Amino acid sequence: MASSRNVNLGVLVSGSGSNLQSIIDSIEKGTLHADIRIVISNNPDAYALERARRHKIKSLVIDHLTYPSREDFERALIESLRSHEVELVVMAGFMRVLTPLFLRTFPMKIMNIHPAILPSFQGIHAQERAFDYGVKFSGCTVHFADDGIDTGPIIIQSVVPVCHDDTADTLRERILREEHRIYPQAIQYYAEGRIEISGRKVNIRHGLRPEERALHNPPLESF
Repeated sequence: MASSRNVNLGVLVSGSGSNLQSIIDSIEKGTLHADIRIVISNNPDAYALERARRHKIKSLVIDHLTYPSREDFERALIESLRSHEVELVVMAGFMRVLTPLFLRTFPMKIMNIHPAILPSFQGIHAQERAFDYGVKFSGCTVHFADDGIDTGPIIIQSVVPVCHDDTADTLRERILREEHRIYPQAIQYYAEGRIEISGRKVNIRHGLRPEERALHNPPLESF
């Protein structure tokens, strides 16, 4: 087992914060070795702020609407993250596109989670678009942020089947359950120093080998 340390996190949120909650729960269970130094929301009404308060985690609102430009907004984010000695920035439902200014400040130290199997269905409303397209499998992806929209190097993915009686809502719920599993794991890989990046590819040192078994939906019957 790789050695681990507590990594200082800054969590960026805009909405309900269910992924923030999964990270908090993993820290409290001792399976994730991290300290959330600050939770920052661009939305003063985000329920994620209440989640932070319940767990006595420092939180802050930096409303993007009060700044004349994206860069000015991000300078305020950067100042707060630096003042709280944040090493890894975790976007947990943060509904803002980052500019090169922010990306250069935290190169390959910004994680994001996306509710689809990237590179498919990048951008917003991914679950609904995948469902409407008629895919047989969907899922979620944790990746490092780069200067594209959901285009950064992939750390971990989870695949879920789309059932014949699914709705967009039931598929979204199934994907969300997996988000809550893989995001803390990705952060723990970082805490253990096991992430190696080579170009677009991310290798997890000493990682378990996946089963070499194909998945089928619907299941094969005669072949």
